[in-house]
Amino acid sequence: MNGNERRFEILALLEGAAGAVPGAEIAERCGVSRQIIVHDIALLRSEGNDIVSTHHGYVLVRPGGACRRIYKVFHDETRVQEELFAIVDLGGTVEDVIVNHRVYGKIEAKLDISSRRDARRYLDELSQSKSTLLSRVTSGYHFHHVSADSDEVLDEIGEELGRLGFLAELMPYERTSSLGK
Repeated sequence: MNGNERRFEILALLEGAAGAVPGAEIAERCGVSRQIIVHDIALLRSEGNDIVSTHHGYVLVRPGGACRRIYKVFHDETRVQEELFAIVDLGGTVEDVIVNHRVYGKIEAKLDISSRRDARRYLDELSQSKSTLLSRVTSGYHFHHVSADSDEVLDEIGEELGRLGFLAELMPYERTSSLGK
């Protein structure tokens, strides 16, 4: 696992944790030293992640106390609207889109889509520009952070994404408790 993959896994681990995660536990899960984890946490903070060090370990601060989950999905460009509508119709907000490119590393863009109207606006802007979907660089594979009022809503969203065939199989370095939900 390279540094980008490791930091992606650390962030996913912190997102799925109910409380503080000791640095030694993160180091063991990633197969590196505690000092490398300290460096990785510093890099994650420099990317804008609000990670707090406590005497019990690291905690990712979530804005507004909303529940949040990351989903790995796969689909072609014709199903973007269907994916977004499935999430927002169940009460979720699509915060961002992330691709984990093997050469370029983690590439992320904010979306903040919480309604069909937001989704249509996003798709209209995309269709009127020369830009393409970020997921095109990974052949349709991508991740979304999704927030909602409760874990139950996030469970429903995950079930619906699975029913529609959007959920993608996790790579070995992506297998953490928060990614497996």
